[in-house]
Amino acid sequence: MSIKTYRPTTPARRQMTVSGFDGVDKHAKPEKSLTEVLKKKSGRNSYGR
Repeated sequence: MSIKTYRPTTPARRQMTVSGFDGVDKHAKPEKSLTEVLKKKSGRNSYGR
């Protein structure tokens, strides 16, 4: 992981640094044992919506 620094366009940005998430894969599927099934619980009211 790298450290991302910003150009000092404002006084607050001069000290601003954040962690770069270069090693994290955004398109990876989540771990199955950590996920939960979402229950479908929708219906219709008197207006049909």
